[in-house]
Amino acid sequence: MDFSQLAQTLAIYSLPVLFAITLHEAAHGYVARHFGDLTAHAQGRISLNPARHIDPVGTIIVPLVILLASKLAGSGGYLFGWAKPVPVNYSALRRPKQNMMWVAAAGPAANLAMALGWAAIIKAAGVLPLDFFAVPMRQMGIAGIEVNMVLMLLNLLPILPLDGGRILASVLPHRMAWQYAKLEPWGFPILLLLLFTGYLGVILGPMLNASFALIGTVFQL
Repeated sequence: MDFSQLAQTLAIYSLPVLFAITLHEAAHGYVARHFGDLTAHAQGRISLNPARHIDPVGTIIVPLVILLASKLAGSGGYLFGWAKPVPVNYSALRRPKQNMMWVAAAGPAANLAMALGWAAIIKAAGVLPLDFFAVPMRQMGIAGIEVNMVLMLLNLLPILPLDGGRILASVLPHRMAWQYAKLEPWGFPILLLLLFTGYLGVILGPMLNASFALIGTVFQL
């Protein structure tokens, strides 16, 4: 990959990655405020301004390294990252156990909404003249769907502290939820193990393919 191709790839993926990660976190804060927890609101984290959510490592360095490594290797590695976690005061929620499920689900829901939005952009690019604007617009739309669906499905894995783990803990009976919560310190090592052994791709691959096919069918892409 030469410098011009590298610059083009970075330009195409930068906005989709930035908004996919930061708006995911903002959605958590918005729903937490809806259910009575004003912690994120008080810290200015319910904002569409990406600067309020950026984590230098998780939002910039990790996605950049994964993207460059996958492009240089000619492989299709899954691009993901994270922003500064939105603080949620569990005890401040009106019905903590039940409300936490919706707070956790808000992030993946935001990614789904963004993926559909990027699909609409691809559709719009298809009716524009094939020029210097329409082509990168379509490429950015494809990147947006890819990034958001990866983040959505990854976060829905039932592993604490991922959103899927929070959702599962919210629906389990109290005693089982308490026992399950003890596994949280092992969540990140488990995720890394799945990533480096290739099993993460085995798990996410079929779901991603089905998601891409469904979005393509709905939007006739």
